[in-house]
Amino acid sequence: MAKSGSLSIRVVEGRALPAKDVSGSSDPYCLVKVDDEVVARTATVWRSLSPFWGEEYTVHLPLDFHHLAFYVLDEDTVGHDDTIGKISLSKEAITADPRGIDSWINLSRVDPDAEVQGEVYLAVQLLEDARGRCLRCHVRQARDLAPRDISGTSDPFARVFWGSHSLETSTIKKTRFPHWDEVLELRETRGTASPLRVELWDWDMVGKNDFLGMVEFTPQTLQQKPPNGWFRLLPFPRAEDSGGSLGALRLKVRLTEDRVLPSQCYQPLMDLLLESLQGPAEEDTTSPLAVLEELASGDCRQDLATKLVKLFLGRGLAGSFLDYLTRREVARTNDPNTLFRSNSLASKSMEQFMKLVGMRYLHEVLRPVISRVFEEKKYMELDPCKMDLNRSRRISFKGTPTEEQVRETSLGLLTGYLGSIVDAIVSSVGRCPLALRLAFRKLQRRVEERFPGAEHQDVKYLAISGFLFLRFFAPAILTPKLFDLRDQHADPQTSRSLLLLAKAVQSIGNLGQQLGQGKELWLAPLHPFLLQSISRVRDFLDQLVDVDGAEEPGGPACALVQPSTIVREGFLLKRKEEPAGLATRFAFKKRYFRLSGRDLSYSKTPEWQVVTQDGTGVPHTTYLQCKNVNDLNQWLSALRKASAANQDKLTACHPGAFRSGRWTCCLQAERLAAGCSRTHSAVTLGDWSDPLDPDAEAQAVYRQLLLGRDQLRLKLLEDSSLDTAVEVGPGKDSDVLAQQRAATTHLLQVLDDLEQAHKEFQRRGQGQMAL
Repeated sequence: MAKSGSLSIRVVEGRALPAKDVSGSSDPYCLVKVDDEVVARTATVWRSLSPFWGEEYTVHLPLDFHHLAFYVLDEDTVGHDDTIGKISLSKEAITADPRGIDSWINLSRVDPDAEVQGEVYLAVQLLEDARGRCLRCHVRQARDLAPRDISGTSDPFARVFWGSHSLETSTIKKTRFPHWDEVLELRETRGTASPLRVELWDWDMVGKNDFLGMVEFTPQTLQQKPPNGWFRLLPFPRAEDSGGSLGALRLKVRLTEDRVLPSQCYQPLMDLLLESLQGPAEEDTTSPLAVLEELASGDCRQDLATKLVKLFLGRGLAGSFLDYLTRREVARTNDPNTLFRSNSLASKSMEQFMKLVGMRYLHEVLRPVISRVFEEKKYMELDPCKMDLNRSRRISFKGTPTEEQVRETSLGLLTGYLGSIVDAIVSSVGRCPLALRLAFRKLQRRVEERFPGAEHQDVKYLAISGFLFLRFFAPAILTPKLFDLRDQHADPQTSRSLLLLAKAVQSIGNLGQQLGQGKELWLAPLHPFLLQSISRVRDFLDQLVDVDGAEEPGGPACALVQPSTIVREGFLLKRKEEPAGLATRFAFKKRYFRLSGRDLSYSKTPEWQVVTQDGTGVPHTTYLQCKNVNDLNQWLSALRKASAANQDKLTACHPGAFRSGRWTCCLQAERLAAGCSRTHSAVTLGDWSDPLDPDAEAQAVYRQLLLGRDQLRLKLLEDSSLDTAVEVGPGKDSDVLAQQRAATTHLLQVLDDLEQAHKEFQRRGQGQMAL
């Protein structure tokens, strides 16, 4: 039985941050760390003390993680970035509320003594003889210690405390991976049992030594289970600064931990889910999908929609699943103007489906135009209340332009960008994924069947454009960073330009039905262009659904990356290991890398022949440099996912280089010495390109159904009581009731069996641990 854990993190916004720049503002960004490992970096929000990020991350974790930390820093062009503050959340604090954390949290000061990292290896023995008690502490080594010196290393030594006695190891210079292999013996007369504390320090010739971390063991632990192994270093216990003088962050954090059973355990549930697609969706009230739709609410609806879409996508039935939800949504909608406008399970499922299968398509269509908007930084504004004539002075060389001149210039720029966007969209029919086109074709047919009248002629277009334009293209234009179209958030001026473009794309997606209405009458100069574009969009939607094809290919979903799948690609700086001397900046060469489930290859340009090895067949070390922290984390995450099936990957490595006859990280003299640092293979970032994992997705569906099990039982009792009180004769109604009771009973039995399987596997696991 596999164990899995994931953190859903949303860094929403900050407020009242202190000014770190001479301009009286700051350029804040956030670093997200899991157990001192950086897993994500938000974009920088320029010139703001109340930044909005709105960035979401899903981090797949080992179940033994301890804490999550958020560091807020001010980006500086010259010199080191300034630290503003941090928030540290323990695993216990995150799991205290099943719904997770969703609140404003004050930033605390960053205390150097509290910024510890790494682990220490200890083997402890507690002995007794005629002279009293003897504690023998074997301090073997430590790894991944915090760098305290300007050289990026430390000079660590260990100090052992037991009762009233203390001893120190020798100091090992210039390393973060020291090997002491020293045994320290401390004696104490019989009396009160004392705890053991081991502290690690960085030795400094001038000034006081720097704290690196500590571990502490109670007398009960020493007596019953003497420490032997790796132990995580902890800071000195101290009170947190909660005054709020450093500002605050609004965070949403939820931890999900689960145990995934073998595939055969979920087969009865999968059979029920597949049977749901075959029945009449409009009248369904007892199938698992109908129960899930009734139970899902709030934030969990989006997570559930993602799991269900992936589950059916892996079996080649995503189209049938979306059609099932569409039939239910259309059947209960009387006003076509409200169709798919709410955040129902049907709407969320189609939205997640578009992201899963259509993200590359979105990038191909929008990235060229979005990049132009970012690079050209043109001032555009149509709203007289927001128009800044001084900012737009550069568009005229005859002094400050008038409001009319700014409006005319802005209109020309907007129509130019919009023209490129519309051209790219309407010419993209051939690039749109087949699965997405088939889903839209089914959607249009269901809408036409429900609203066949001539007065509802536009409804079949609005149903598709409501998803494609309002829930896909427009949000990506508004916040391109959240759709991986850009690495950074836009500055305020570019954000305003993107907002105007997104509003225009929304109006086109609404087929102009709301033009001239509402409070934004200042958009009127754009109306002629928008009306002209609407007819082109109708033709595009007709071509989009004019496709022949059956359901997408079926087959069991795979939990690993397929060998032929390109997981990630892009430019990196590369150099091979050099035995002697330091590498100059000219030693790094820019190469285009492609990572697939089979190998990591590179070439000079994307069009050149790919190189996968040097021809000698001898393994060698290659150093790769990314352009920023986010790029590094995404490459590391992609490498971990692609190598999940590799049974030969190393559990330890040398983060340094072998130079002058020794490793620079741990100072070992043997080139083939075992690695001194763990390879981090468990922490990965979830994204739209994650491989399918049918067992984990089925487990998530089971957990959601389990929340409604009591309601199902109550409903079954009510139906049985009703039959007893009122005698129902033979006929259609009695047959329907009998079928519903049988379906509910079957579903409850499947849930009970899964619950029993969990208990059985948990009992076996505890028995193995005891052995």
